[in-house]
Amino acid sequence: MAVKIRLKRMGAKKRPFYRVVVADSRYPRDGRFIEEIGTYNPLTEPSEIKIDTEKAQKWLKNGAQPTDTVRALLKKVGVIS
Repeated sequence: MAVKIRLKRMGAKKRPFYRVVVADSRYPRDGRFIEEIGTYNPLTEPSEIKIDTEKAQKWLKNGAQPTDTVRALLKKVGVIS
């Protein structure tokens, strides 16, 4: 099972809001997920990023691969260097 940390799109049309989730890579983008570890709102200025660092560290340690966008968010929050 290839586990990814990725964004799940929420919100209305043209008003995106994302949840940072841990999901099997075979699941659809907005489908089933294993655990929600945070949120990301790109519409606010500056962008609002809330991530549970303990959960993120746990999943990274267990081998979950973040997507490029999530990797950048984790760097901003300070979870990874």
